[in-house]
Amino acid sequence: MLRALPANGEGRAMTGTLRPVLGDQLTHGLASLADLAEGDVVLMAEVGDETTYVPHHPQKIALILSAMRHFAAELRERGVTVDYVPLDDPENSHSLSGELARAVARHRPERIIATEPGEWRVWERMGDWESDLDLPVEIRDDDRFYCSRSDFAALTAGNKTGRMEYFYREMRRRSGLLMEGDGPAGGTWNFDKQNRKRLPKGLDLPHRMRFRPDAVTQEVLTLVADRFGGNFGDLDGFGWAVTRADALRALRHFISDALPCFGDYQDAMKAGEDFLFHGLISPYLNIGLLTAAEVCERAEAAWRDGQAPLNAVEGFVRQILGWREFVRGIYWTEMPGYADSNFLNAGRDLPWMYWGGETDMRCMAEVIGTTRRNAYAHHIQRLMVTGNFALLAGIAPRQIEEWYLAVYADAFDWVELPNVHGMVMHADGGRLGSKPYAASGAYIDRMSDYCGRCRYDLKQKTGPDACPFNYLYWNFLIENEDKLRDNRRMSLIYGNLAKKDPEERAAIMRSARAFLDGDDW
Repeated sequence: MLRALPANGEGRAMTGTLRPVLGDQLTHGLASLADLAEGDVVLMAEVGDETTYVPHHPQKIALILSAMRHFAAELRERGVTVDYVPLDDPENSHSLSGELARAVARHRPERIIATEPGEWRVWERMGDWESDLDLPVEIRDDDRFYCSRSDFAALTAGNKTGRMEYFYREMRRRSGLLMEGDGPAGGTWNFDKQNRKRLPKGLDLPHRMRFRPDAVTQEVLTLVADRFGGNFGDLDGFGWAVTRADALRALRHFISDALPCFGDYQDAMKAGEDFLFHGLISPYLNIGLLTAAEVCERAEAAWRDGQAPLNAVEGFVRQILGWREFVRGIYWTEMPGYADSNFLNAGRDLPWMYWGGETDMRCMAEVIGTTRRNAYAHHIQRLMVTGNFALLAGIAPRQIEEWYLAVYADAFDWVELPNVHGMVMHADGGRLGSKPYAASGAYIDRMSDYCGRCRYDLKQKTGPDACPFNYLYWNFLIENEDKLRDNRRMSLIYGNLAKKDPEERAAIMRSARAFLDGDDW
């Protein structure tokens, strides 16, 4: 069991540096660890503030705490002095700043070196450390990303981050990934049109690698079950990697067994199949067990070696080199005001079904079910099922954002907020995406097998037995016509809306009101 260093060092002069490492910074090459010297102390603390600022899925908490403990042990094996404060330490102040102050009192360092955090709220607290502790504090850039915060700001000033696609092309040029000379491999930047296939019947799906909890993880699972057992989400079946070695095994498994078909079927959904061909590595990227560069480079190598087709590798690399880097840049250039926008004035409360309440909508039940079981759902399930419903129903952005941040193992504010606020809810008015990702039940039926055994009828457009996505979609367009009809990417959609006669529009609005004001969801 990991324990904090004893406090009997208080008052002792220290010639070294105190280096705090956060729960999403579990990378041995972290900027603040690059020049570790004899006498330095690495501080790691499991604090209550970080486990409770939203009601996190128990698997998410267990993943981070276990990975932190394993990372601390690896540092100690390398001869690094680690001051580790577990969650159940009776002296734990349960705040990052409080634990830093206690560590300063124990070790009397000459200075503090940290790596910039991923979340705005932590960044603001770090800004007070120097004055509060009366010590020099150096905060280094997080160089685990392709595009630094300052680089993204410069690109923004140069009008090169207006849309992700053009930012992605710039990142391809800068990194050299999937390039042939000065142009993109295969002659095109984006193979998205090839990556929208429905999953065919009878297709063999890969067995996905999961990891049996070791003694350290078992101890964490017991702690989490005791303290957070009432949170949404199952803890049984926890199978995430908690060490870099196992994260690398998961990456190798994905590239060899799933990446070849990832491109074709990345938008597909199937009842009872939680993972399909998806990477399952985003939690490891976001807590630092893997880095973006090594993941993208290994995927590219699979294409160059003939192990995976270009459309699959490009689609996967785009999610990391393009989208992941882009949303981080948006977060840091637009915060803190970004979170306050609400372009569509959405304000309905998040329904209980998101937190485990029953629903007759099979697609919602399937996606919320896999979320409960695994602290995971893939990007189309998040965007076009739970996200699409929240958009069409007019859910308050802050409420659905809190849900996504709470329930997914890979969710941290820098990546979750722009994705949900901008891409899912269009609450930023188009900064992230040029139009809302709104769709009727036809899209879900095309990309899944969810609709076949649903209590609602996909073919009916209005009335109590119609698929709610059908009338909610058109009702959303009606309610937001003044804000969206001039969007050039929605001109065809609003042209179709204009063809509906007043009686049909009234039936749509009646069905939407009856559903949203009722108890069926």
